[in-house]
Amino acid sequence: MKRFLMVFFCMASLVLMARQKKAFAAGTSAVVPDPCAASSPSALLAILDRPTVSDSACVAPLGFFVVEMGYQHARAQGQGGGWADNYPEAEIRYGLPGGNEFKVLPSNYNSQRAGMPEVASSGLGATSIGFKHELGYTKKWLGSVEAILTMPSGNDAFGSDGLGAAFNGMVSYTLTDQIALGAELGINTQKTASALAGCGRFTSFTTNATATWDPVDRLQFYGEVFGQTKTGPGQGAGYDFDGGVQYIVAHWLEVDLSEGVRLSGGLGGFTHYTGAGLGLLF
Repeated sequence: MKRFLMVFFCMASLVLMARQKKAFAAGTSAVVPDPCAASSPSALLAILDRPTVSDSACVAPLGFFVVEMGYQHARAQGQGGGWADNYPEAEIRYGLPGGNEFKVLPSNYNSQRAGMPEVASSGLGATSIGFKHELGYTKKWLGSVEAILTMPSGNDAFGSDGLGAAFNGMVSYTLTDQIALGAELGINTQKTASALAGCGRFTSFTTNATATWDPVDRLQFYGEVFGQTKTGPGQGAGYDFDGGVQYIVAHWLEVDLSEGVRLSGGLGGFTHYTGAGLGLLF
Protein backbone atom coordinates (compact mmCIF):
# COMPACT_ATOMS: atom_id res chain seq x y z
CA MET A 1 0.00 0.00 0.00
CA LYS A 2 2.77 2.44 0.93
CA ARG A 3 4.66 1.57 -2.26
CA PHE A 4 1.53 2.12 -4.36
CA LEU A 5 0.85 5.51 -2.77
CA MET A 6 4.44 6.59 -3.33
CA VAL A 7 4.24 5.69 -7.03
CA PHE A 8 0.84 7.36 -7.34
CA PHE A 9 2.06 10.63 -5.83
CA CYS A 10 5.14 10.54 -8.07
CA MET A 11 2.90 10.23 -11.13
CA ALA A 12 0.65 13.01 -9.89
CA SER A 13 3.70 15.25 -9.41
CA LEU A 14 4.85 14.56 -12.96
CA VAL A 15 1.42 15.43 -14.33
CA LEU A 16 1.36 18.70 -12.37
CA MET A 17 4.82 19.53 -13.74
CA ALA A 18 3.52 18.83 -17.23
CA ARG A 19 0.65 21.27 -16.70
CA GLN A 20 3.02 23.94 -15.43
CA LYS A 21 5.31 23.45 -18.44
CA LYS A 22 2.34 23.70 -20.78
CA ALA A 23 1.28 26.99 -19.19
CA PHE A 24 4.86 28.30 -19.36
CA ALA A 25 5.09 27.39 -23.04
CA ALA A 26 1.84 29.22 -23.74
CA GLY A 27 3.18 32.28 -21.94
CA THR A 28 6.29 32.35 -24.11
CA SER A 29 4.34 31.83 -27.36
CA ALA A 30 5.91 28.38 -27.81
CA VAL A 31 3.65 25.98 -29.69
CA VAL A 32 3.58 22.36 -28.52
CA PRO A 33 1.67 20.11 -30.98
CA ASP A 34 -1.27 18.26 -29.51
CA PRO A 35 -0.15 14.60 -29.28
CA CYS A 36 -3.80 13.50 -29.63
CA ALA A 37 -4.74 15.71 -32.61
CA ALA A 38 -7.16 13.98 -34.99
CA SER A 39 -5.41 15.59 -37.98
CA SER A 40 -2.38 13.32 -37.69
CA PRO A 41 -2.38 10.37 -40.16
CA SER A 42 -1.43 8.05 -37.27
CA ALA A 43 -3.63 9.73 -34.64
CA LEU A 44 -5.54 6.54 -33.85
CA LEU A 45 -2.37 4.86 -32.60
CA ALA A 46 -2.25 7.40 -29.76
CA ILE A 47 -6.00 7.84 -29.20
CA LEU A 48 -7.26 4.24 -29.03
CA ASP A 49 -7.66 2.44 -25.71
CA ARG A 50 -7.47 -1.00 -27.39
CA PRO A 51 -5.80 -3.39 -27.76
CA THR A 52 -3.97 -2.71 -24.47
CA VAL A 53 -5.66 -3.28 -21.13
CA SER A 54 -4.37 0.17 -20.12
CA ASP A 55 -6.43 3.09 -21.37
CA SER A 56 -4.79 5.76 -23.50
CA ALA A 57 -3.82 9.03 -21.85
CA CYS A 58 -5.47 10.75 -24.86
CA VAL A 59 -9.11 11.79 -24.79
CA ALA A 60 -11.28 11.48 -27.88
CA PRO A 61 -10.81 14.60 -30.08
CA LEU A 62 -13.44 17.30 -29.64
CA GLY A 63 -16.59 16.49 -31.63
CA PHE A 64 -15.31 13.09 -32.81
CA PHE A 65 -16.57 9.59 -32.07
CA VAL A 66 -14.05 6.81 -31.40
CA VAL A 67 -15.49 3.31 -31.76
CA GLU A 68 -13.48 0.24 -30.78
CA MET A 69 -14.38 -3.43 -31.26
CA GLY A 70 -12.59 -6.76 -30.90
CA TYR A 71 -12.65 -10.51 -30.39
CA GLN A 72 -10.68 -12.62 -27.90
CA HIS A 73 -10.15 -16.40 -27.84
CA ALA A 74 -8.61 -17.62 -24.59
CA ARG A 75 -7.42 -20.86 -23.01
CA ALA A 76 -9.10 -21.13 -19.59
CA GLN A 77 -7.22 -21.86 -16.38
CA GLY A 78 -8.01 -24.75 -14.09
CA GLN A 79 -8.32 -28.51 -14.29
CA GLY A 80 -9.42 -29.60 -17.73
CA GLY A 81 -8.66 -26.21 -19.26
CA GLY A 82 -11.23 -25.30 -21.86
CA TRP A 83 -11.77 -22.26 -24.07
CA ALA A 84 -13.47 -18.90 -23.70
CA ASP A 85 -14.58 -16.39 -26.34
CA ASN A 86 -15.35 -12.73 -25.71
CA TYR A 87 -16.84 -10.22 -28.18
CA PRO A 88 -17.49 -7.55 -29.44
CA GLU A 89 -15.38 -5.77 -26.74
CA ALA A 90 -17.08 -2.54 -27.81
CA GLU A 91 -16.19 0.91 -26.51
CA ILE A 92 -17.79 4.14 -27.75
CA ARG A 93 -16.09 7.43 -26.87
CA TYR A 94 -17.05 11.01 -27.70
CA GLY A 95 -14.85 14.10 -27.39
CA LEU A 96 -16.24 16.93 -25.25
CA PRO A 97 -14.99 20.52 -24.73
CA GLY A 98 -12.28 21.22 -22.18
CA GLY A 99 -10.19 18.13 -22.88
CA ASN A 100 -12.92 15.72 -21.77
CA GLU A 101 -14.59 12.61 -23.14
CA PHE A 102 -17.61 10.49 -22.35
CA LYS A 103 -17.49 6.75 -22.94
CA VAL A 104 -19.84 3.77 -22.96
CA LEU A 105 -18.69 0.15 -22.73
CA PRO A 106 -21.67 -2.03 -23.74
CA SER A 107 -22.02 -5.59 -22.51
CA ASN A 108 -19.76 -8.24 -24.02
CA TYR A 109 -21.04 -11.66 -25.00
CA ASN A 110 -19.07 -14.42 -23.30
CA SER A 111 -18.99 -18.10 -24.21
CA GLN A 112 -16.97 -20.51 -22.07
CA ARG A 113 -16.32 -24.26 -22.13
CA ALA A 114 -14.19 -25.37 -19.20
CA GLY A 115 -13.76 -27.93 -16.45
CA MET A 116 -13.63 -31.71 -16.19
CA PRO A 117 -16.20 -32.82 -17.12
CA GLU A 118 -16.58 -29.86 -19.47
CA VAL A 119 -19.30 -27.36 -18.61
CA ALA A 120 -20.51 -24.75 -21.09
CA SER A 121 -21.78 -21.33 -20.03
CA SER A 122 -22.54 -18.14 -21.88
CA GLY A 123 -24.14 -14.75 -21.44
CA LEU A 124 -23.68 -11.01 -21.28
CA GLY A 125 -21.20 -9.15 -19.11
CA ALA A 126 -21.81 -5.82 -17.41
CA THR A 127 -22.27 -2.40 -19.04
CA SER A 128 -20.08 0.52 -17.95
CA ILE A 129 -19.97 4.27 -18.51
CA GLY A 130 -17.04 6.59 -17.95
CA PHE A 131 -15.61 10.10 -18.08
CA LYS A 132 -11.99 11.01 -18.88
CA HIS A 133 -10.23 14.37 -18.45
CA GLU A 134 -6.89 15.38 -19.95
CA LEU A 135 -4.75 17.15 -17.37
CA GLY A 136 -2.23 18.58 -19.82
CA TYR A 137 0.74 17.84 -22.05
CA THR A 138 4.20 18.95 -23.06
CA LYS A 139 6.44 17.81 -25.90
CA LYS A 140 7.28 14.68 -23.88
CA TRP A 141 4.55 14.18 -21.28
CA LEU A 142 0.79 13.62 -21.34
CA GLY A 143 -1.48 12.93 -18.36
CA SER A 144 -5.16 12.24 -17.76
CA VAL A 145 -7.59 10.83 -15.20
CA GLU A 146 -10.82 8.89 -15.60
CA ALA A 147 -13.75 7.59 -13.59
CA ILE A 148 -15.74 4.51 -14.65
CA LEU A 149 -19.03 3.19 -13.25
CA THR A 150 -20.07 -0.42 -13.83
CA MET A 151 -23.84 -0.86 -13.81
CA PRO A 152 -25.59 -3.80 -12.09
CA SER A 153 -26.13 -5.71 -15.33
CA GLY A 154 -25.33 -8.86 -17.26
CA ASN A 155 -26.17 -12.44 -16.37
CA ASP A 156 -25.30 -14.44 -13.26
CA ALA A 157 -22.18 -16.00 -14.80
CA PHE A 158 -20.47 -12.93 -16.25
CA GLY A 159 -22.27 -9.80 -15.04
CA SER A 160 -22.08 -7.41 -12.10
CA ASP A 161 -24.31 -8.04 -9.07
CA GLY A 162 -23.99 -4.42 -7.89
CA LEU A 163 -22.60 -1.02 -8.76
CA GLY A 164 -18.85 -0.99 -9.43
CA ALA A 165 -16.49 1.95 -9.73
CA ALA A 166 -12.92 2.64 -10.84
CA PHE A 167 -10.64 5.67 -10.77
CA ASN A 168 -7.51 5.61 -12.93
CA GLY A 169 -4.61 7.91 -13.71
CA MET A 170 -2.71 7.55 -17.00
CA VAL A 171 0.66 9.03 -17.95
CA SER A 172 2.59 8.65 -21.22
CA TYR A 173 6.15 9.70 -21.98
CA THR A 174 7.71 10.06 -25.45
CA LEU A 175 11.19 8.59 -25.10
CA THR A 176 12.18 9.06 -28.77
CA ASP A 177 10.37 9.80 -32.03
CA GLN A 178 9.60 6.06 -32.28
CA ILE A 179 9.40 4.81 -28.67
CA ALA A 180 6.91 5.78 -25.97
CA LEU A 181 6.27 4.55 -22.44
CA GLY A 182 3.02 4.56 -20.51
CA ALA A 183 1.74 3.82 -17.02
CA GLU A 184 -1.68 3.47 -15.44
CA LEU A 185 -2.47 3.31 -11.74
CA GLY A 186 -5.93 2.95 -10.34
CA ILE A 187 -8.29 1.67 -7.70
CA ASN A 188 -11.52 -0.19 -8.36
CA THR A 189 -14.34 -1.89 -6.49
CA GLN A 190 -16.47 -4.62 -8.04
CA LYS A 191 -19.42 -6.79 -7.01
CA THR A 192 -19.24 -10.11 -8.83
CA ALA A 193 -22.42 -11.99 -9.68
CA SER A 194 -20.78 -15.33 -10.50
CA ALA A 195 -20.40 -18.00 -7.81
CA LEU A 196 -17.27 -19.10 -9.66
CA ALA A 197 -15.80 -15.60 -9.15
CA GLY A 198 -16.62 -15.53 -5.45
CA CYS A 199 -20.04 -13.85 -5.57
CA GLY A 200 -19.07 -10.85 -3.47
CA ARG A 201 -17.51 -7.39 -3.44
CA PHE A 202 -13.77 -6.78 -3.57
CA THR A 203 -11.48 -3.77 -3.96
CA SER A 204 -8.12 -3.82 -5.74
CA PHE A 205 -5.36 -1.59 -7.08
CA THR A 206 -4.34 -1.77 -10.74
CA THR A 207 -0.75 -1.28 -11.92
CA ASN A 208 -0.05 -1.32 -15.66
CA ALA A 209 3.02 -0.46 -17.73
CA THR A 210 3.19 -0.19 -21.54
CA ALA A 211 5.87 0.35 -24.17
CA THR A 212 5.24 1.11 -27.86
CA TRP A 213 7.52 1.21 -30.90
CA ASP A 214 6.62 2.82 -34.24
CA PRO A 215 9.27 1.64 -36.75
CA VAL A 216 7.47 3.37 -39.65
CA ASP A 217 4.42 5.59 -40.09
CA ARG A 218 1.07 3.84 -39.48
CA LEU A 219 2.64 0.77 -37.84
CA GLN A 220 3.02 0.20 -34.10
CA PHE A 221 4.18 -2.68 -31.92
CA TYR A 222 3.41 -2.78 -28.20
CA GLY A 223 4.13 -4.76 -25.05
CA GLU A 224 2.35 -4.45 -21.71
CA VAL A 225 2.44 -5.85 -18.19
CA PHE A 226 -0.80 -5.40 -16.25
CA GLY A 227 -2.11 -6.57 -12.92
CA GLN A 228 -4.37 -6.18 -9.91
CA THR A 229 -3.67 -6.65 -6.20
CA LYS A 230 -6.84 -8.77 -5.98
CA THR A 231 -8.58 -10.74 -8.74
CA GLY A 232 -11.74 -11.60 -6.78
CA PRO A 233 -13.25 -11.89 -3.29
CA GLY A 234 -10.69 -13.66 -1.09
CA GLN A 235 -8.22 -13.98 -3.98
CA GLY A 236 -4.69 -12.63 -4.26
CA ALA A 237 -2.85 -10.63 -6.89
CA GLY A 238 -2.69 -11.49 -10.57
CA TYR A 239 -0.41 -10.28 -13.38
CA ASP A 240 -0.45 -10.86 -17.14
CA PHE A 241 1.54 -9.81 -20.21
CA ASP A 242 0.27 -8.98 -23.67
CA GLY A 243 1.79 -7.69 -26.88
CA GLY A 244 0.80 -7.12 -30.46
CA VAL A 245 0.76 -5.00 -33.57
CA GLN A 246 -1.46 -2.16 -34.81
CA TYR A 247 -1.75 -0.83 -38.35
CA ILE A 248 -3.45 2.32 -39.67
CA VAL A 249 -5.30 1.35 -42.86
CA ALA A 250 -6.66 4.89 -43.27
CA HIS A 251 -6.61 7.89 -40.94
CA TRP A 252 -10.05 6.78 -39.66
CA LEU A 253 -9.43 2.99 -39.48
CA GLU A 254 -7.03 0.91 -37.34
CA VAL A 255 -6.69 -2.88 -37.20
CA ASP A 256 -4.78 -4.90 -34.60
CA LEU A 257 -3.65 -8.35 -33.50
CA SER A 258 -2.61 -9.27 -29.96
CA GLU A 259 -1.44 -12.19 -27.83
CA GLY A 260 -1.60 -12.41 -24.04
CA VAL A 261 -0.20 -14.78 -21.45
CA ARG A 262 -0.69 -15.31 -17.70
CA LEU A 263 2.30 -14.41 -15.52
CA SER A 264 0.88 -15.17 -12.07
CA GLY A 265 -2.42 -15.41 -10.23
CA GLY A 266 -5.86 -15.68 -11.78
CA LEU A 267 -6.41 -12.31 -13.47
CA GLY A 268 -8.72 -12.86 -16.46
CA GLY A 269 -8.99 -16.60 -15.77
CA PHE A 270 -6.80 -17.58 -18.77
CA THR A 271 -3.41 -19.12 -19.42
CA HIS A 272 -3.08 -17.35 -22.79
CA TYR A 273 -5.26 -15.67 -25.41
CA THR A 274 -5.31 -14.38 -28.98
CA GLY A 275 -7.19 -11.24 -29.95
CA ALA A 276 -8.04 -9.14 -32.99
CA GLY A 277 -9.95 -5.91 -33.46
CA LEU A 278 -10.32 -2.50 -35.00
CA GLY A 279 -10.77 1.16 -34.16
CA LEU A 280 -12.75 3.84 -35.99
CA LEU A 281 -12.56 7.64 -35.85
CA PHE A 282 -15.38 9.75 -37.30
